[in-house]
Amino acid sequence: METIAKTLRDSKSARWIALAVVSFTMLCGYYLTDVMAPLKPLLEKELLWNSAEYGFFTSAYGWFNVFLLMLIFGGIILDRMGVRFTGKMATIIMVIGTSIKYWAISTHSLDGMQILGMKAQVVIAGLGYATFGVGVEVAGITVSKIIVKWFKGKEMALAMGLEMATARIGTTLAMVTSVPIARALHGVSKPILVCLIMLCIGMIAFFFYTVLDKRLDKSIALASAASNSAPEEEESFNVKDILVIVTNKGWWFIAILCVLFYSAVFPFLKYATDLMVNKFNVDPEVAGIIPGLLPFGTMILTPLFGNMYDRKGKGASIMILGALLLIFVHTMYSIPFLKATPIAIILIIILGIGFSLVPSAMWPSVPKIIPEKQLGTAYAMIFWVQNIGLMGVPYLIGWVLNKYCITGTHLIDGAQVPSYNYTLPMIIFTSFGLVALVFAFLLKAEDRKKGYGLELPNIKK
Repeated sequence: METIAKTLRDSKSARWIALAVVSFTMLCGYYLTDVMAPLKPLLEKELLWNSAEYGFFTSAYGWFNVFLLMLIFGGIILDRMGVRFTGKMATIIMVIGTSIKYWAISTHSLDGMQILGMKAQVVIAGLGYATFGVGVEVAGITVSKIIVKWFKGKEMALAMGLEMATARIGTTLAMVTSVPIARALHGVSKPILVCLIMLCIGMIAFFFYTVLDKRLDKSIALASAASNSAPEEEESFNVKDILVIVTNKGWWFIAILCVLFYSAVFPFLKYATDLMVNKFNVDPEVAGIIPGLLPFGTMILTPLFGNMYDRKGKGASIMILGALLLIFVHTMYSIPFLKATPIAIILIIILGIGFSLVPSAMWPSVPKIIPEKQLGTAYAMIFWVQNIGLMGVPYLIGWVLNKYCITGTHLIDGAQVPSYNYTLPMIIFTSFGLVALVFAFLLKAEDRKKGYGLELPNIKK
């Protein structure tokens, strides 16, 4: 009788511990990603930034990833060097970028200085944020490949959902705590300092994960020897792999769906606190709590929908439903006379459901379309396309607000700051949802044609 050799990933406790460690690292990264969103009014008050400058700074997240192709290089490094080397590199880059950003926001040595016709503080803070963006995005693709490594043929969508849910805790912390921290510690830069400390802890956590990863590789080698089979080996990256990926129509549909969907959610979160203040007249002190409900809801729902995909399938259908919810929410936000705070809260909750549906099905679908040896590069290229939206859309919304949407001023702590009409920005976000719906249907049709199995369960019985 043939003996089935066990590896470390066959231990439930081992693979879930590995997931918990890398998820915590991503939580720390997501905290810094969104920590400035609730601080927009304070940036206008304390540092005299305007909406265009805030949009420029927020768009910096994707500068290096998009224009210098750092994400694609990160994916190539991941497929060549493995998850341990790439993850360590990414977490160190996150810490360096956050340090630059904190210095720029906290120092007075840049006061009155300009770079390329803009405030030096805005530009340097943007450079720090762009550096951090490289680290956190490469960390994201690394963690995705780690999950495939530990959970393929098992609870992969649930694992990805739980990782995303844990990361969203960081987003919720950013939305809810950044203004209180800034008030309590007397400075708009202080929440960034808290993030820097957390990122250092997250970096240490990932270094601990590499010990588990070494043990996993060793167990795979021993299991192969025990069963007299060739050990699993990851083929080295080849330039031809990029051609294979970009000629895959299913990959393109997922990539485009990704950039449209995330462009309608993450940039919205950057401005959601300001939307609550300007449209729904919520106190700036607590306005971040309402958009903070969105990631809070995803903590529960993303793993739930991921588990459903693992057991029941229907991945492409789940993405269609998520796009429909996205369209509904942004359309409601764009209606000028809907100004009741309970409506804002209900819409955020519905958006949270949509935000849980699409990622829970989208990311676990990629390994069904792309071979595992090309996964790092495939994820990196999807993230690269996504970063085009994450870079361009916040800048576009800031420019639109500054150019067309100023309606007057209002007081924050005795200082006059601009008031905005958010109807036009919300129409822009709605249009992203409409196009995303089209590509969700195209993806379902392509799956039916090619037989990728997007509508089939992930767990192999």
